[in-house]
Formats: sequence, C-alpha cells, structure tokens
Amino acid sequence: MRRVITYGTFDLLHYGHIRLLQRCKEQGDYLVVALSTDAFNAAKGKKSYFGYEDRKRMLEAIRYVDLVIPEESWDQKVRDVREYHIDVFVMGDDWKGKFDNLEDYCEVVYLARTPEISTTQIKTDLSS
Repeated sequence: MRRVITYGTFDLLHYGHIRLLQRCKEQGDYLVVALSTDAFNAAKGKKSYFGYEDRKRMLEAIRYVDLVIPEESWDQKVRDVREYHIDVFVMGDDWKGKFDNLEDYCEVVYLARTPEISTTQIKTDLSS
C-alpha cells in the first residue's frame, strides 16, 4: 500500500481543495491529511472561519481522505512520515522547495494549485 500525506488548514472548503485532495489520492492508495489546529493557525497568525473539529468533519466526509490527523507544529512532518509509514509527501506548488528536506524519508511531490480559487480570494471577495 502506497501512503500519501498532505498538510493544510482547509478552511472555507472549496473545489480547489477537493481537486487537490483528489490529486493527492491519485499519488497512492491511502491519504492522510494533517489538518492545522486552531492553536497552530493562531501561532502562524491565521484565523479560520471554521474551528478544527468542523474542518476535520468536513475532510472526513470527502471520499479521497482516509485519515485526518492534527498538525500542531511546523516540525512534526518527519515524525508523521515515520509514524504513518508515508511514501509520498504532497503539497501545493506554492510551497515548492520548502519541504525538499523530507526527500531523505519519502518522495516529495508539489502539485499545481487550482489558479482561480483560494480561501484568501473568497475572503477578499466577500469583504468587497
């Protein structure tokens, strides 16, 4: 079984998120999503509209997602790769090069984002 992991906040879930998760799942057989906790988001200076538990329930309802775990810090990735026996680490290409250090532990793949949609853009459009 080929195991894949990705990370994110997944707030204001939209079709760009779904497309990313679908493409992550295409990289293997089992997809783990490490979901940023509210405390970690606060530490990053981000605020989600939906709390962690609501975002987790939404992700768990998506057929591409097999397991949702909490992301509580930047430096947990190596531990997660080892603990969950990850073969492929996947992130959007806006992070290209930032996680190449994980190549010592698993394959690293950067996928193109859906260009016309983002949570930031949704928030901006709604406040206009």
